[in-house]
Amino acid sequence: MTLIALLLALLAEQLRPLAARPLIVRLLDSAAERAVARFNDGSAGNGRFAWLLLVLGGTLGTAFAYWVLWELHPLLAFVFNVAVLYLCMGFGNDSRLFSEIHLALRMGELARARDLLAEWRGGRYDAAGVNEVARMSIEMALVAAHRRVFGVVFWFVLLPGPSGAVMYLAARALHALWGARADADFGDFGRFARTAFEALDWVPVRITATVFSVMGNFEDAIYCWRSQAVLWPDRSSAILIASGGGALGVRLGMPVHESGVIVDRPEMGLGGEAGVEHMQSTVGLLWRALFVCLFLLVLLGAAGWVGR
Repeated sequence: MTLIALLLALLAEQLRPLAARPLIVRLLDSAAERAVARFNDGSAGNGRFAWLLLVLGGTLGTAFAYWVLWELHPLLAFVFNVAVLYLCMGFGNDSRLFSEIHLALRMGELARARDLLAEWRGGRYDAAGVNEVARMSIEMALVAAHRRVFGVVFWFVLLPGPSGAVMYLAARALHALWGARADADFGDFGRFARTAFEALDWVPVRITATVFSVMGNFEDAIYCWRSQAVLWPDRSSAILIASGGGALGVRLGMPVHESGVIVDRPEMGLGGEAGVEHMQSTVGLLWRALFVCLFLLVLLGAAGWVGR
C-alpha cells in the first residue's frame, strides 16, 4: 500500500503541480510566525520547545488521524496517505521552473531565463551568463529533488501513515524560517531548528547522493563528495551538489553574478562548463534516481519490510 500511495502522489504531482507555496506550507509559516511571537526571547531553550511543539505536534497529530481513519476503514486511511503525501512534496513547481529555464536557454531567451531563475531562487541575475544560469538551475534541481521528493519519501516509508512526511516537511520549513536566520534580534532561537533538520536529513541526504553516484559517473561523484562537500557552508546541499556534479560530469558552484555583486563560491563537481545539454542530463539523472528508489521499495515490499 505504501508503494501505491507513493505512485499516486507522484502522479498527482506531475498532473497537477502544487503552487510555489501550497496550503500546508502557508499553514506552517503562519504557525511558525505565531510561535516566534509567543516564545522567541532569543534563547536556544525556547527555540527547542517551539520546534518540538510544532514538529512533534504535527507528526503525532497526523499519526493519530491516520490511526482513526484506519479504524473506520482502511480505504479512508489510504486516501489520507495519498493526499498528505501529495501536499508534502511540491517538486512539480520546481520541475516546471527548471523546464522553462531549460527551454528559454535553448531558444536563446537569456533574459527570460534570468527572470525565471529569480522567481525560483530569489535575488536578481541581470548580469548572469548562460553558463551561470544553467549552473545555478542544476544546483537548485539537485537540492530540490532531494528535499521535496527523496527526503520526504524516506521518512514517509519509515514512520506510520504520512506522519514521517509531515515531520520532514515541518522540520525543513522551520530550518528555512528559523535555522537560517543570523540576525542579532533573533538570537539563538533558531539553533535547534538547524541542528534538528541536519540530524533528520543526515541519512536521507547520503542515500540520495549515493543513488546519484550510482546512476552517473560513480568514481567522480564519490571523489567530489569526499573532497568538495566540506567547502560549502550548507553541508547537506554540498553533498548533493558535489555528488550530482560528479555524476553528471559538470562543474557547479564557482562565482556567480547575483543581485548586482559577484558571489564567490567554491567549485563543485568535475568536468565541463555547465550548459543547456547538462540540464537535460540532470533531468535524466533525477528520473533514474527516482526509478531506483521505487524499485528498492518494491524489493522491500516483497521482503515484507514495507507494506502498510
